[in-house]
Amino acid sequence: MHVVVTGALVENGAVLLVHRRPTKRVYPDVWDLPGGQVEAGESELQALAREMHEELGVHIVAESASRLGVLHAGSAEDAVHVGVWQIGDWVGSPTNRAPDEHDDIAWVGISELGGLPLVHGVLAALVRCLPEFECARRHSDVTDCNQDDRGTKADCRACAGMDSSSRWWD
Repeated sequence: MHVVVTGALVENGAVLLVHRRPTKRVYPDVWDLPGGQVEAGESELQALAREMHEELGVHIVAESASRLGVLHAGSAEDAVHVGVWQIGDWVGSPTNRAPDEHDDIAWVGISELGGLPLVHGVLAALVRCLPEFECARRHSDVTDCNQDDRGTKADCRACAGMDSSSRWWD
């Protein structure tokens, strides 16, 4: 199983997304939260800090980070466990420091998420759960916020009152 972390940086009602290069082997030509693989011996938070610095040149304030939830995708040796984190505070101005991985970065408003090709359809639902966006069970671009068409499973705080048997929140 691959363990990955991603971080949601939110500013002025927008979340920072990275666009994966069309030449990437895994999830090409889609928008995603910045992040990457957790290395041996690292905690998710340590990996998140390292990845945010490597990819965006920012230093996260660790105390401001909180885990939003987990996405589960794939199966067997292709299984991926993605820890999704909210980063409340960071130092530096995000820039694309990983042009071999991403061909663009952009601040995207919550209303624009539904119109973008996202790495996981449930990503929009998770981002809407950020306190900054006052998530209130609005998942207009996702018919089932617990699973997308690729079989990615997730849950968000907005769905916490829904059928608990379908929750995939770690």
